[in-house]
Amino acid sequence: MDIVFEPNIVQVFLIALVVTLALGPFFIPLLRRLKFGQNIRSDGPSRHLAKAGTPTMGGIIFIIGVLAAGLLTGGHDRDALVVLGITFGFGLIGFIDDYIKVALKRSLGLRAREKLLGQILLAALLGLLAITVLERNTSIAVPFSNLFAGHNVVLELSTWLYVAFVVMVVIGTSNAVNLTDGLDGLAAGVTVVVACAYVFIGVLSGQPGVALVMAALVGGCLGFLFYNRHPAKVFMGDTGSLALGGALGAAAVITGTELFLLIIGGIYVLEALSVILQVFSYQVFGRRIFRMAPLHHHFELGGWNEQRVVYTFWLVSVLFAALGLYGLGAL
Repeated sequence: MDIVFEPNIVQVFLIALVVTLALGPFFIPLLRRLKFGQNIRSDGPSRHLAKAGTPTMGGIIFIIGVLAAGLLTGGHDRDALVVLGITFGFGLIGFIDDYIKVALKRSLGLRAREKLLGQILLAALLGLLAITVLERNTSIAVPFSNLFAGHNVVLELSTWLYVAFVVMVVIGTSNAVNLTDGLDGLAAGVTVVVACAYVFIGVLSGQPGVALVMAALVGGCLGFLFYNRHPAKVFMGDTGSLALGGALGAAAVITGTELFLLIIGGIYVLEALSVILQVFSYQVFGRRIFRMAPLHHHFELGGWNEQRVVYTFWLVSVLFAALGLYGLGAL
């Protein structure tokens, strides 16, 4: 299948990249002067203790880049505006959480129920907008079903069941990205791969607005990686990780590829699953499955250095994305 990218896709990528790169030298010293430094878990890998005080909340940098690029090139497109709105909304929840933890020195940030309520409201709004404004149907495509059933299987959901499904997808994605954000450059690099896949999906599904925002996300994350690669000068914080998850979840909903996101974003799934299994095993059997969860810490404590873990996870993310695109028929 021939894929032709509109000039706007390259343009939006470059705008987000340049804006993010340009904002770094301004925001990073500002965050340092405000003493918005990262707190490091005392029970985590000992080598991470040296990162204490590194400026956090750096997700602001690429969120501005993504919003600027998306609004400049896709401000007329309803799909783009919805994805940008969800990105901003989830980023705002993360920002409030980070601000309470870092500036107000309340170590737990927002209460879990407060954070979850905000995420549920935004995700439910996305589901309703997808049905009413974007005229998205409530069917769910099952990946690789044509290999087993001889045809593509689609699950038809009622309106409210579909909205509940959207809430689970978006909240699950945002929190899984948040769990992945534990090593220098890990979450940003994995998101570059996943967002690239959604640029293809947006183009192939005839939804250029989604493709544009995902291209902006690629540019923003690449620009952020310049400052977040090892040794990181800044961390994205919940501000950035929740925004990334919200953006990807919204893209999956609008393109009708919610279940494909489980494959394309396989690294996020593995990270979240490792935490779930660890907690379940410890509470039920009193034993840990992994040396430490999320999964990236398991490999660190097994002797891998941080960069080896990050590069390996990036590579595996490429394989997951290729598998998901293949199942979608994009490759």
